[in-house]
Amino acid sequence: MKDLAGQLSDAAGAAFVSLGLDAALGAMRRSDRPDLADFQCNGAMAAAKKLSKNPREIATSVADALKASPLVASADVAGPGFINVRLSAAGLSARANELATDERAGAPKVEKPRRVVMDFGGWNVAKEMHIGHLRSTVIGDSLQRTFRFMGDKVTSDVHLGDWGLQMGLLITALQIEMSDLPYFVEGSNGHFPEASPVTMDDLGRLYPQYSLMIKETIGEEPNERPNPAYRPDIHEAARKATAELQAGRPGYLALWRHFCSVTRVGLERECASLGVKFDLWKGESDANELVPEMTEDLKSRGLAEFDAGAWIIRVKRETDKKNMPPFMLVNRDGAVGYHATDLATILDRKRNLDPELSLYIVDERQALHFEQVFRASDLAGYLPEKGLEHLGFGTVNGPGGKPYKTRDGGVLKLYELINEADATALARMKEAELGADVSAEEQADIAHKVAVAAIKFSDLSNVRTTNYIFDLDRFISFEGKTGPYLLYAAVRIKSLARRAEAEGVKPGPISIELNAERALVLALDGFGDALGGAYEKRMPHIICEHAYTLAQAFSGFYAAAPIMSESDPAKKASRFALAMATLKQLELVLGLIGIETPERM
Repeated sequence: MKDLAGQLSDAAGAAFVSLGLDAALGAMRRSDRPDLADFQCNGAMAAAKKLSKNPREIATSVADALKASPLVASADVAGPGFINVRLSAAGLSARANELATDERAGAPKVEKPRRVVMDFGGWNVAKEMHIGHLRSTVIGDSLQRTFRFMGDKVTSDVHLGDWGLQMGLLITALQIEMSDLPYFVEGSNGHFPEASPVTMDDLGRLYPQYSLMIKETIGEEPNERPNPAYRPDIHEAARKATAELQAGRPGYLALWRHFCSVTRVGLERECASLGVKFDLWKGESDANELVPEMTEDLKSRGLAEFDAGAWIIRVKRETDKKNMPPFMLVNRDGAVGYHATDLATILDRKRNLDPELSLYIVDERQALHFEQVFRASDLAGYLPEKGLEHLGFGTVNGPGGKPYKTRDGGVLKLYELINEADATALARMKEAELGADVSAEEQADIAHKVAVAAIKFSDLSNVRTTNYIFDLDRFISFEGKTGPYLLYAAVRIKSLARRAEAEGVKPGPISIELNAERALVLALDGFGDALGGAYEKRMPHIICEHAYTLAQAFSGFYAAAPIMSESDPAKKASRFALAMATLKQLELVLGLIGIETPERM
């Protein structure tokens, strides 16, 4: 099923072919001036250069051919050779009926589905999720939903940070503060306690407290300065503990398992609250068993070389105009870091999933790291660099464009943000007298859906690569370009559907007459193009833009075209069918950005 632009492009393309020209010249796009035309074709200018003719002459021939199409009401030539097309009511009605009966609401599917791995989340063990983790989580989730909807076979992996220096640091911190624990007994292979000696609150204190002690400098250039709290002895102890953990020391492994299990409880809670799911809950540690094999393989093939006590892979190319440090395979302590575990993870995925495309939805500041890893993978012959993509994103900032902080200057934890959003949403609903006729339990559920819609839409509606300012009060509004506004549009149609059912009104053939109806059908028709753009560019904001455009078009239609009060049964059935087609598509679109609509407000 082609959208209106595709059908018009075919008709215009045939006209260009009849003139001995390329059909691609007939490409139609939405008009920049919807007051003058619905669609526009600029191919006549390019054709004129090939035929050495006046572009208006060519455009006139194509426009005359287009007038024969039942889809076209008028086709006029403007300016130097622009072809402006206005669609016929019959053509729009036919398209509206197609969309109403299509379970995918006009959305295309890929011709050749791919096996796709999506690596997002990436939280570190021993750290609670905070507002800085929001972007990777919701962007990755929206992309996995979009790629699956397009037909790809997607496997998502949270890829927890659970095997690097931070684990050795926590072991060191715990040994300093609780040295009598059995995990620290040299040579002990005995049974260790099943209950964790630490809580999430303990880890939340230990990690930042001791991580400061292993930083030689603090601040960022040009404000970088020596760190007075730096403890080289702790840094060295943490490095040693990391190497011993990775070598399999039983007590350290037992502690590490406690760290992971305690942390995961909170991570799963936040994911459930946001409606985000992963197929795999693997971490860096899951690739550890492959590291020795991989290391020997890279050494034997001469790809890894010994340098200053460490094993590295040189990934710099002659064409590089920027600094490209070597890939660190094994450090001088014999421990492995993010480079090695990420490369081993690629090898693991190659063997078990054989992805044709791997997407890493990770902070833009990690761009150099992933470029090194992808180059190493290509050199090693694991997965080709062209099938590995790092999708960076900007930061969530507070007022003034600085990183978002709590009132006391700390980092806002994600569960605190969600709780605050739930409370704000409930208060806004009461102010607007929404949800007053439902139980307190249902009211709380609706408020949570509103809160999640506000949080997700506020993030995803921004271009992925840009920073944005988080303003909860502005985002939780039922007016303007917000998630709650979109929910209200969907709930309004659901309310209409309940009334129609009670009165025995059923959807019928759609016949387009009013300008507001035309505008709504054109908005509905734009779904396929928006979906394709978000898919190809990996940009969820394009879907968000379509959702808002659709909700606005429905609002205009709802005001201009009465449904339940319409006396003509055919018109009533037509308009009701158009409203239900809108609801179907709107819920599909919101589902792609991870927003669930309530039944009522």
